[in-house]
Amino acid sequence: MRRNDVITFQISDFCCIVTSLHRYVVTSLFMYKIAVLASTRGTNFQSLLDAQKSGVIKDNVQICCLVTDKADCGAVEKAKNAGIPVHTIGPTDKTREEFDQKVMEALDEYKPDLLVLGGYMRIIGKEMVGQYRDRIINIHPSLLPKYGGGMNLDVHKAVIKAGESETGMTIHLIDEGVDTGHIVLQKSCPVDPSDTPETLKDKVQALEKEWYPKVIQMFADGEIKAGDNQA
Repeated sequence: MRRNDVITFQISDFCCIVTSLHRYVVTSLFMYKIAVLASTRGTNFQSLLDAQKSGVIKDNVQICCLVTDKADCGAVEKAKNAGIPVHTIGPTDKTREEFDQKVMEALDEYKPDLLVLGGYMRIIGKEMVGQYRDRIINIHPSLLPKYGGGMNLDVHKAVIKAGESETGMTIHLIDEGVDTGHIVLQKSCPVDPSDTPETLKDKVQALEKEWYPKVIQMFADGEIKAGDNQA
């Protein structure tokens, strides 16, 4: 091996060490951890995984776990395929408070910075809201406060029946009410005369897939704080 080859090898080796050290420091000291709570197909959960791969969600954000009340929901399979720990908590024979207590016990292991609801079909009780005050976000398929409390296609049916010219999605903090928390961001799309609840759902989900990961990254970077409104 020639002397120049040795020098080149040493420089390359040094760069690898520096890169590995940088990743270790970022992971150990500056990682922003999010826990996802889901009950359904995992459409929003998949959008977070895709955003990690594309770089929209950066290396300083870690999906530390998935918590679900439905062992057979689509989000569980997606999490397992991605190597993300899954905690299934059955709601049978539990009050809301008892269920939430089990959820909080599972989350204690990870100390998440932010709870992200993605198709989570449960109302969170006041004790858990208080424990994670201003650190739980949800996404709703309408421009709140319009059509708050509705779910899935029922929301889009109501929008069309009311003759709305636009609809959209809302990312908001969770409080003790239902879809009443502080609005962090809203994005809209037109309602066309030819739209059906299904086509409208597709439009709104496209907004959700684009903006939910972006908002999470903004939380991680300190660009959004409790009380901020980016609408």
